[in-house]
Amino acid sequence: MTRILKAAVIGTGFIGPVHVEALRRIGVEVVGILGSSPENSAARADAMRLPRAFGSLDELLAYPGLDAVHITTPNYLHKPMALQAIAAGKHVICEKPLAMDAVEGQELLDAATAAGIVHAVNFNLRFYAQCHQAKALVQSGELGRVLLMHGRYLQDWLLNETDWNWRLEPGLGGEMRVVADIGSHWLDLMTFIGGKRLTEVCADFATLMETRKKPTKPVETFAGKTLDPSDYDEIAITTEDYASILLRYEDGVHGVCTVSQMSAGRKNHLAFEVDCSNASVAFNSENPEELWIGRRDRASETLLRDPALLAPAARTTTDYPGGHAEGFPDTFKQLYKKVYAAIEAGGPPAQPDYPTFADGVYSLQVGEALLQSARENRWVPIPPV
Repeated sequence: MTRILKAAVIGTGFIGPVHVEALRRIGVEVVGILGSSPENSAARADAMRLPRAFGSLDELLAYPGLDAVHITTPNYLHKPMALQAIAAGKHVICEKPLAMDAVEGQELLDAATAAGIVHAVNFNLRFYAQCHQAKALVQSGELGRVLLMHGRYLQDWLLNETDWNWRLEPGLGGEMRVVADIGSHWLDLMTFIGGKRLTEVCADFATLMETRKKPTKPVETFAGKTLDPSDYDEIAITTEDYASILLRYEDGVHGVCTVSQMSAGRKNHLAFEVDCSNASVAFNSENPEELWIGRRDRASETLLRDPALLAPAARTTTDYPGGHAEGFPDTFKQLYKKVYAAIEAGGPPAQPDYPTFADGVYSLQVGEALLQSARENRWVPIPPV
């Protein structure tokens, strides 16, 4: 009988419990959770019916038989926590961005490689089945030569001056915000689908709300709760609310992307289109069951997610029959199925079918080029791999 793998999650905000839920769905035993304080850990462990609320990272890493650690903390903690987990011989799944900068990210990649552990970055949005199907269509050549890749990632959860999250503080989240938080997902996804590396970028950043009201008591992300006026401090904001990005890829492919967390009514709207010489393919995460295939010489079509109709690689990222909708939570489940298959096998495969720390480092390099471009108002090259 196969041994049940054991994982622990660090971080009790919005995304930590999402990891817990997905791990439970694939049969991984979640042994406990670590929050920012003993009280926080205990409250979340109780709410999720977890057996243990850890009091420290040392205690978590010492748990008998622990296989893997999921890091879902504010960004500045990613590197020290991941290094400590790697030193303890644990496999590591880390939220994006992998670290605060590419130098830190490379340090993590080097440490994970030397230790021989399985390492992954949580670019879960690759794992919509229709995103894998889009990749299969593009890479097969059926659509022709890739010409353009364009799209957007829009949210509205920071629209109001009283909306607050640790990502607004550079010391906790880094010098970029919307690009690091959601733009990184879109950029990773297009590299995954198009199979092209970026050569240079040109970015326009804007801070649309230069001051915000920071609550003096805790408010959960996405809660939409407004406190009394006396419960806020006014804080100057330096990170971007919005970005539009021009992209140049290998082989003469061009692209453009807009990202925003101040677009009213857009809760979690990721959309892309890949225009090729024979046909186009487009996806919208608000309708994740659909993949649009555009034609010039005959009627365009909408492919509904159905394992029987998908390419083999896409079929591995879906579990329910056609007509039984899958969505955002399933992307975590499908990613972790791949990662934990590698853990069960004893180490990373030669050709990982999930995003690794190497993808995390590349994402950080692209992000740094975007920040430089926005500050200097020019095209900036991406360092060669």
